[in-house]
Amino acid sequence: MAERRARLRLGMVGGGRDAFIGAVHRIATRIDDRYELVAGALSSTPEKSLASGRDLGLAEDRIYPDFETMARAEAARADGIEVVAIVTPNNLHFAACKAFLAQGIHVICDKPVTATLAQAQELETLIHASRCKFLLTHNYTGYPMIRMARAMVAAGDLGPVRVINMEYIQGWLAAGSEGKQAQWRVDPARAGAGGCIGDIGTHAYNLACFVTGLTAEGLSADLQSYGPGRVLDDNAHILLRFAGGVRAMLWASQIAAGYENALKLRVIGEKASLEFSQEDPNKLWFAPLGAPRQMLTRGGPGFVGEVRLPAGHPEGFLEAFATLYADFADVIQTGAVADPALPGIIDGIEGLKFIRAAVASSTENGSWQAL
Repeated sequence: MAERRARLRLGMVGGGRDAFIGAVHRIATRIDDRYELVAGALSSTPEKSLASGRDLGLAEDRIYPDFETMARAEAARADGIEVVAIVTPNNLHFAACKAFLAQGIHVICDKPVTATLAQAQELETLIHASRCKFLLTHNYTGYPMIRMARAMVAAGDLGPVRVINMEYIQGWLAAGSEGKQAQWRVDPARAGAGGCIGDIGTHAYNLACFVTGLTAEGLSADLQSYGPGRVLDDNAHILLRFAGGVRAMLWASQIAAGYENALKLRVIGEKASLEFSQEDPNKLWFAPLGAPRQMLTRGGPGFVGEVRLPAGHPEGFLEAFATLYADFADVIQTGAVADPALPGIIDGIEGLKFIRAAVASSTENGSWQAL
């Protein structure tokens, strides 16, 4: 990790009581001790925002009723926030990002970056005009073994890539749409055009692009909605064509009964293959042609990258988030050009293109759509 620096003053939009991902972000900010949460507009109602801020021990004059008020007030303070984390439902991402960029405050935003492609493209213009730094939390790119896989592909250890297989399956929506976390994800007004593909399919797609360095050119999608009365997709089968003749397939599902968070990536090359499973993230399987399959481990022999803990001491989901936060703190505090290993607005735009093309393809009976 980088040398010790002063903590960045952090604000948060969303992530109050009953929110899952807000707590994840807050833990991630503290793992490497690079941030201090000092302000928040933590819920959609002033009353709940105040209660949530009190839960977190925030000063009452820095618990805000809405993000617009927060952006203006914090920008006017000598000790105002330097960076904000946007952890709301998708439909609020664009307006919240815009409010803080307008005040010259760096932004960390959950994915998908906005609800529509047009908003994402406008946000790109705003980011460049503001000269602020922007991080999109595709957190799985922070796993050490994923970064090692990326390095191995770039080094030519697999030879030319031929096939990519992506799989992200969960079962938590198999029984219905109960609970706060389910309700907004199945609502197109809050989630956007993609259900399962927006929530988890974009993670698998982003991971494939991140590891291989390749760009998808087109796709053919078959999206389903199994939940009673559900409008957005909860299961998807997608074929993709990447640059250079590479072929790929993606299965994303949130109605796969009995599965928890089974994100897997396989990259098949001319000389060797790689396989990664998010539920066992400290291992990477390397299978060279004509030789025994090898299990590579985080911190073990041949490992390339940084580790927080010695080999055999697992790092997981929270640490992957923390890696993005720590690397982004380096970018902010050094004024460096954005780290190429960090996901940003371009990744967000690609994710929205992916969602738009998948919905259009499925609507047109699986027709191939250009990306």
